[in-house]
Amino acid sequence: MTNNHDIGAVNGLPENFEELKRAANRTSSWRDRLNAVNELGNWDTEPTIKLLQNVLKNDQVFQVREAAYLKLKQLGEEVQMPAKNKGELFKGTNKILLRIKKSLPEGHTFEEFKEKLQKTRLDLYDTYEGDKNAEFDSWLHDIWETLGRR
Repeated sequence: MTNNHDIGAVNGLPENFEELKRAANRTSSWRDRLNAVNELGNWDTEPTIKLLQNVLKNDQVFQVREAAYLKLKQLGEEVQMPAKNKGELFKGTNKILLRIKKSLPEGHTFEEFKEKLQKTRLDLYDTYEGDKNAEFDSWLHDIWETLGRR
């Protein structure tokens, strides 16, 4: 086992492995998942590699999948670079966003829409924020402007 931190390691796993495992699967925070992947990548053990492979295969945010790919490569695993996301990350995204827009009063602001989306569908908000990165606000604003005008 190479690249392991010895301090606090139990069975070659990080002391906080269960916490990292939860963070790597936390759908409401792509940043928590990214941080967990980066820390897990420092441990060359079967459980951490399996967890990183799962993230690489299943995470909806490209940045998180890419980080898992890079960590697995560093650990000597044979993996393929993940593809960037195309299309909707959630089935029926536009319907969900339209429902949220219609639930707000006439003349609401984009900020009110964005805030309600974050409060009611943090999973969707967080995933698109991670996927779109710096373009997230303009992407969401464009959708908000074109969604079923009342």
